[in-house]
Amino acid sequence: METNRNSTNRKALIALAVGGFGIGLTEFVIMGILPDVALGLNISIPQAGHAIAAYALGVVIGAPLFTKMGGKMDSRKTLLLLMTWFALFNSLSGLAENYTTLLISRFLSGLPHGAFFGIGAVVAGRLAKTGKIAQAIAVMFSGLTIANVIGVPIGTYIGHHYDWSASFYMVGIVGLVTMASIYFWMPKLPQLPPVLESNGNKGLKNKELWVLILLTTIGTGGFFAWYSYIAPLITEVAGLGDYVIGYAMIISGLGMVMGNFIGAKMAEWFLPLRAVAVSLSIMVALLIINAIVAMNPYAILIMTFLIGTASFTVATPIQMAIINASKGSEMLGSSMNQSAFNMGNASGAYLAGLPIAYGYGIVYAGLVGAVLAAIGVGIALSILVYRQQKTRRYKRLAYRP
Repeated sequence: METNRNSTNRKALIALAVGGFGIGLTEFVIMGILPDVALGLNISIPQAGHAIAAYALGVVIGAPLFTKMGGKMDSRKTLLLLMTWFALFNSLSGLAENYTTLLISRFLSGLPHGAFFGIGAVVAGRLAKTGKIAQAIAVMFSGLTIANVIGVPIGTYIGHHYDWSASFYMVGIVGLVTMASIYFWMPKLPQLPPVLESNGNKGLKNKELWVLILLTTIGTGGFFAWYSYIAPLITEVAGLGDYVIGYAMIISGLGMVMGNFIGAKMAEWFLPLRAVAVSLSIMVALLIINAIVAMNPYAILIMTFLIGTASFTVATPIQMAIINASKGSEMLGSSMNQSAFNMGNASGAYLAGLPIAYGYGIVYAGLVGAVLAAIGVGIALSILVYRQQKTRRYKRLAYRP
């Protein structure tokens, strides 16, 4: 009986990973086919780039909204509905005939992103064996990392050599596969009972939760500050050919896959928040080294792998820290963390572009990323110090005669 349960739960985690693959594919493939989208719709590349911002805006708005709406349903049904929406509007993105319809379809495509990952992380934790929650969450996130290694290069090739719309139809097909996987493999989990609010359990009223969301936004913005400008870093600074960019993205994706599972182990070895502080500290060091060696074509590819690895050691620990801090509202808190990731994406890219706009060079984008990651380390350490002081205060009160 236990063997059958474990097999069912493994299949359910694979279903979540397939959904993560689809989400990773739709989020990143458009960056590779942006010129093709612009040509196909007769718009400029910057205008086509607005579709990326529209998707991110959809994630930010949709995460709390869709999670709240699905709160009264069981998790399996909610995940199915989210993937139905995802498959529909990603397919419709491929049918966009002009700038306006593209923006609308991309915005609507982004709405279920945060809710799926947020709810999926909580479900993965409930499916996990005792002491294996971090690994279960990492399995779900593995779909996102594998998408960067396999899905995005394939989707970019199809969109470039055939038609850009085919890339979005490909995403729609992955959405349908995810729906089938959830339907057949995901067990119906009982709804979590309502949790009474207490000093140790304040749900969304927990101030630490909001500080953690700020940590996600700023700290992970450090990675996106570097990643957003990886193409000119490789071609203009390291002097490598345009064809190397695709290989570099795959190298970075392989690092993400490895980092995802290393991060899960770190969350088990340390407290999740300590793992976040360690991961971001490594990120700071790597981004600074990257700026120093960026002109070396061999070193830049090695650093691409290492930074990709470090970037995803953060994913599982910060998600666990958010879930722990939002007891009673775990799914909503977990979903809002995905909004924070996307705000980090937008803010990191914007802030990293400022020194470039003022003529300081591409390498300064990574240094901006190092500053953002360092601020994230500071926030994590501040929370840890606050927790220690709070524990000491409670112990003093407990032993007061």
